[in-house]
Amino acid sequence: MFKTMKGMLLTLLAASLVLTMVGCSGKAAGSDKVVIYTNGDEEAVKSMETSLNNGGFEGQYVLQSLGTSELGGKLIAEGNKIEADLVTMSSYFIESAQSKHSMFKDLTFETNAINDYPAYYTPVLANTGAIFVNTEVLKEKGLQTPASITDLTKPEFKGLVSIPNIMDSSTGWLLVQAILNQYGEEAGRGVLKDLIANVGPHLESSGSGPIKKVQAGEVAVGFGLRHQAVVAKESGAPIDYIDPAEGNFSLTESVAVVDKESETTDLAMKMAETIIKDARKELIQNYPVALYEGETVSDMNKPAHAMTFEKPLTVELLELHQQIFNSAK
Repeated sequence: MFKTMKGMLLTLLAASLVLTMVGCSGKAAGSDKVVIYTNGDEEAVKSMETSLNNGGFEGQYVLQSLGTSELGGKLIAEGNKIEADLVTMSSYFIESAQSKHSMFKDLTFETNAINDYPAYYTPVLANTGAIFVNTEVLKEKGLQTPASITDLTKPEFKGLVSIPNIMDSSTGWLLVQAILNQYGEEAGRGVLKDLIANVGPHLESSGSGPIKKVQAGEVAVGFGLRHQAVVAKESGAPIDYIDPAEGNFSLTESVAVVDKESETTDLAMKMAETIIKDARKELIQNYPVALYEGETVSDMNKPAHAMTFEKPLTVELLELHQQIFNSAK
């Protein structure tokens, strides 16, 4: 028994020493690799890794993928004590974390972005929302092609609609923004209530969930990322996409360098520049939204009703919209 207790105490002491070493520097002592946290999906991560490896940084970084909510929570809670030296994350989370902690270093390179952004971040990619349909299922069910989100609340679409859950997916926020921006909070709650009733069991935790169900023919209509529907249609699938009358809203994911005032911070800045200068060539193929001077996208990838929400996007606004969404269930 004594030996067992002694062993446990030694183990706890060793663990305590490790945590202390990590806590002092934000990462394991002696590690000079750049730690990258990202909420990007598989395609985005692959593009960033390719650009970094081709840029001579192979073996100099560790990249970890986290969900948007998990990474956002770490940014807000930990500030510049976070293990990461570099993050790619939804822009609204970066702004909220900077407002609370002043944790990011101003970028030291020219970005040539089309729009103006704060000095401490620049976008990596952008996603745009839209409606998409399975044309064969519409025909089979005798349904008219919807032109708006409110069309999806009609009785004939009951059980035939799939949308992402704003509690799990930032893509769901694109849907809620479109509804509340067009109809206001009071009327918007009614639209959400009728829509969620029609969705039934097809409320998805992933932004890619609706397009998968629409392609599989499990539902007739979905709301999600516009570019996914464009790709599906071009591949020959019985998919079409509709820019809703309420508007196509977009969210950017951006790169930011955590200001730790170290050599690792300087290396992270070089990697951030490489991602923007080199990864964008591939990223724009998978996420076809022009963000930088000289970039172009095909006409099919240009939404008909591009819109911006009337208020600045913040974590607090997201939480308010999540409350409105949940109250409509």
